[in-house]
Amino acid sequence: MDFKKTNAPTNTTTQDLVNFVQETGNIYESVAIMGRRANQIAVEMKEELKSKLEEFSSTSDNLEEVFENREQIEISRYYERLPKPTLIATQEFKDGKIYHRNPAKEKEQY
Repeated sequence: MDFKKTNAPTNTTTQDLVNFVQETGNIYESVAIMGRRANQIAVEMKEELKSKLEEFSSTSDNLEEVFENREQIEISRYYERLPKPTLIATQEFKDGKIYHRNPAKEKEQY
């Protein structure tokens, strides 16, 4: 999932909890699923940002003031404006884009 092209809101919005219970039957299970997905998104975002900012890092270690590149600042600002991982995960869950399964429930069925 490309988190840059998501339609998730950038601000926190009030959600109807009934919508989250319908898919799993348990609000806590739904929140746990969204939490796991939010962690995955956060790791992806952090790795991508780190790889982009590594291009600007200097290999020389000195005590002089670090020169900040304009492009580096713009990249950082872009990632700050993106929706937070929890908001992206919530939107993905509402849209049915998160695959999840519960092995404990699968064992009960057999």
